[in-house]
Amino acid sequence: MKTNTTLLCFLLALAGPALAQGHGGHEPGVLVAQAKAPTPTRAEVRKVDKSAKKITLRHERIENLDMDGMTMVFQVQDAALLDQVKAGDQVRFTAEQIRGAYTVLTIEPVRP
Repeated sequence: MKTNTTLLCFLLALAGPALAQGHGGHEPGVLVAQAKAPTPTRAEVRKVDKSAKKITLRHERIENLDMDGMTMVFQVQDAALLDQVKAGDQVRFTAEQIRGAYTVLTIEPVRP
């Protein structure tokens, strides 16, 4: 019995710091899956709509969103991003899903 108690104390001592940390406002002791960080993805700009703060991109696979390549409309986090690109440009961009909308966070033209 003493061996089991000692082993249990040892295991709790090892796991304690990991279980005691709160994550992003969650209660201590709750393990939370970490979201994938956005990685730059290549795309071609199909359309820029500055008044609606939207951009249409024909993009490759977006890893952090687990999304295959396709053509789709994104919102932009900052309308000033749209001043950097035009239809036909090759770009690298990052995106996340924010409040249910796929949103471009960064975008930059790719120079040939």
